[in-house]
Amino acid sequence: MQHRAHLFSLRIAHALRESFKEAPYSPQRFSKDLIAGITVGIIAIPLSMALAIASGVAPQYGLYTAMIAGFIIALTGGSRYSISGPTAAFVVILYPIAEKFGLGGLLIATFLSGVVLMLMAFARLGRFIEYIPESVTLGFTSGIAIVIATLQLKDFFGLQMQYPETYVEKIEQLALAMPDLHWPSLLVGGGTFAALLIWKKFSTLPPHIPALLVGVFIAWLLGLDGHTVDTIGSRFSYLLPDGTTGAGIPPILPEFVWPWNQPGADGQPIGLSWTLLQLLLPAAFSIAMLGAIESLLCAVVLDNMTNTRHSANSELMGQGIGNMLVPFFGGITATAAIARSAANLRAGAQTPIAAMIHGLVVMAGLLVLAPLLAHLPMASMAALLLLVAWNIAEADKVVHFFRTAPRGDVLVLSTCLGLTVLFDMVIAIGVGIVLAALLFMRDISELTRVSDISEQRKMVPQELPAGWSVLKINGPLFFAAADRVFAELALLARERSGLVLYMDAVPVLDAGGLSALEKFLGACRKHNTEVIIADLQFQPLKTIARSGLQPLPQQLSFTPTLAAALEQLQPTG
Repeated sequence: MQHRAHLFSLRIAHALRESFKEAPYSPQRFSKDLIAGITVGIIAIPLSMALAIASGVAPQYGLYTAMIAGFIIALTGGSRYSISGPTAAFVVILYPIAEKFGLGGLLIATFLSGVVLMLMAFARLGRFIEYIPESVTLGFTSGIAIVIATLQLKDFFGLQMQYPETYVEKIEQLALAMPDLHWPSLLVGGGTFAALLIWKKFSTLPPHIPALLVGVFIAWLLGLDGHTVDTIGSRFSYLLPDGTTGAGIPPILPEFVWPWNQPGADGQPIGLSWTLLQLLLPAAFSIAMLGAIESLLCAVVLDNMTNTRHSANSELMGQGIGNMLVPFFGGITATAAIARSAANLRAGAQTPIAAMIHGLVVMAGLLVLAPLLAHLPMASMAALLLLVAWNIAEADKVVHFFRTAPRGDVLVLSTCLGLTVLFDMVIAIGVGIVLAALLFMRDISELTRVSDISEQRKMVPQELPAGWSVLKINGPLFFAAADRVFAELALLARERSGLVLYMDAVPVLDAGGLSALEKFLGACRKHNTEVIIADLQFQPLKTIARSGLQPLPQQLSFTPTLAAALEQLQPTG
């Protein structure tokens, strides 16, 4: 009952309250939270910048997201160990928005997604995320990984090109530009990627900072020989309130700015209009759906690792609050990040205080390390995201799924993956869920069977009157199965004086099943075939009662048991 209560509960700061209720917040618990928060904060600094760049905006906006949304969501949400901030999964949605509508449009879409998440929380939709099949989630996350990896190849190889809109065109442009690759950038990116893999193999500590330092060192050595590579400082610049400009990211806290006063794609304030909201609302819904899926999947993973329980609806509310507030300070879309959350847990986190400390560490990094962060090579940031893409792709899991899963599930996964890469993640999820539902209904309908038990003496101990048969129906009679079953029975009814339908193994009769039953009874009346329906379960009985279907002498009758139906067939007198 406690687990069920957590599923349906909705209250602000649920995770924080539960962790404090579990045990007093002692200095020992705080010290563990402090270490975990510092650890994850250090990891989040380069990742947040890299993900902001991949999303089409300047790197400081990723830092604003991690420090503000990460703090607010941890404070107000329902998952104890989740770390929220910019994540790789959003890149495929945010990048097109930033390209078309600029930073201002992206921030407005983020705010709208927060509103959608809040509505989902108040509608108690958190638990329904569990009904999205693994074939769908694995398909679109693998597709997202492919798209992210593709977007990083430009900086990894130092190519001078612009990405077109469609994925096929992106591949074509990459192939055309590849002969002109910039070998110093490739050397820096390759060195960073190699350092990431080697560090992961020989150390349990996060590899991000050591690998980036390797990339910076390689870039410095190349610079001594006159070979320069693109860095955050050379790619991005900023303007301070006093009119001075600088390279890289501004070492100041973000100011409150209305999202619609932020620049659009043309560099001018985007403004606010009903037309703009109509254009951004589908993207906002996509962001909200993906954010809900990512956050709640992350919470489930953490629950399994710790034997705790999150509140799905409270987590959706926390995510909604965070995404509604962060755009006013320049932050882009945030959600729970599984890798950072797992690192938080492994570092010894006790409560959501660790995630809040992580936000403060990112803020300290912005204020103190901004001049140093400008020296990070773009190829190294691309290498970092290539590893992130590989991790979220879960290639081993996909291969195992293709080898062991039923063909229908493999079809769903392949469809979701292909649609995510070639078209859009929202289309992929929608088509995937519909396809999975149709295949599920097909499989369930195939379980519904009709068998003639007239000669089975254990169930029908007596001889039946001439022209009568006893038929046992097994399985649910919903629209997908009922039409087939009752069509078969209608053909049989033409040759019988009467039929006993033994329905003790029919758990469900929906509106489609009821309609098929009524058509079958109409066919029986046409051929003067009497029907006795025996041993209905509660739900089918309730459905038939509500329909107003009444017994008719010599045509239709109902009995509570099969024995009562057979007794009704015995001659009187």
